[in-house]
Amino acid sequence: MPSPLRTPRASAKTSPHARAARSTPRPRVAPPEADASAGAPADIDARIYQSVFDSVMAQRLTPGTKLPEAALCELFGVSRTVVRRVLQALAHDHIVDLRPNRGAVVAAPSPEETRQIFEARRGVEKALVELAVANASAADVAALRSQLADEHAAMHQYDQGAWARLACNFHLRVAALARNPILERYLSELMSRCSLIVALYEPPGNARCEHDEHSHIVDCIARGDAAGAAAAMGAHLQELERHINLAHTPPEKNLAHMLGLD
Repeated sequence: MPSPLRTPRASAKTSPHARAARSTPRPRVAPPEADASAGAPADIDARIYQSVFDSVMAQRLTPGTKLPEAALCELFGVSRTVVRRVLQALAHDHIVDLRPNRGAVVAAPSPEETRQIFEARRGVEKALVELAVANASAADVAALRSQLADEHAAMHQYDQGAWARLACNFHLRVAALARNPILERYLSELMSRCSLIVALYEPPGNARCEHDEHSHIVDCIARGDAAGAAAAMGAHLQELERHINLAHTPPEKNLAHMLGLD
């Protein structure tokens, strides 16, 4: 179940593939009441969560980076109670790992876990696109083609930020057509974890969510070809995975800088 604190947004600094891999639709709900004894405002939990999440997705906070409670308390001006609550929420969503007696670090998926996550995502998106073919109306297909036109325009205007958001939203639009919120929720978690993998293993800007591959998927949906759509989606996701460089390790930086606070 998604954490009530999780409200990620696309960051303008995120690489195109990071956003395409993430594509995480999550409900924007109010965070739990803050600890009044800590003197924190009601939205402080969500603000800290969002800062860490966005910094991971923008590749400023790299997997394996330590998140010391004392440093976070000082940077955000809150108590350890607040910081621990946020770190637990981030751990619930697989963004950080909580290590007994050693503190929190940004999650670092292993190569084997990377393969398993992409394998699971291919399975979920295959099921979603097959359902999308069964449910899509002519108006739905027209909306997807409009999305593709916007993608194409953004690519040729060299607007990486707009293109990446559109590439991300393509996967969301297809998933929504499946009319299966449970599968959508599974996909949300998998895409979030894929983003961590990209942040760990992919140098910024190298991998791409190919526009032509999206077009092929829509063509299959339009003609009611469920098998073709599933095969096209699987090939598309395999190509995304192929760009992952398991030997890449980004450099570390100052924690305040990585959180975008300096």
